[in-house]
Amino acid sequence: MYASGHRRWPDDAKARAVAETLEPGATVYAVAGRYGIRPNQLSAWRRLAKHGQLVLPAEEIGEPVFAPLVVCDPAERNEPTSATPEHMIRIIRGAMQIELSPDTPADRIAAIVHALEAPTC
Repeated sequence: MYASGHRRWPDDAKARAVAETLEPGATVYAVAGRYGIRPNQLSAWRRLAKHGQLVLPAEEIGEPVFAPLVVCDPAERNEPTSATPEHMIRIIRGAMQIELSPDTPADRIAAIVHALEAPTC
């Protein structure tokens, strides 16, 4: 807690709270009450997530989740082919390009982007 009396919440705690508000039947008011915060603070965290500034946790599932990966020459990556239609979701970082199906869930895309931003060993 800071001298001002404000608590500093880690991003993973914020993300869990936001994810709870997205559950069927959940309300911002009820989730905020469980976390001991004001609803407007939780709404601010939801805005961060909406703008990609807060990565929500991936759903817990019992099996691995894979996204299709297309590898091509960097010179070819801007040329559409029948294997990579224009409506594919593309994540480009330097010379790396990841192409995802248009029906890839947003939380999966966010997890991939988060993994790409993680420091490498």
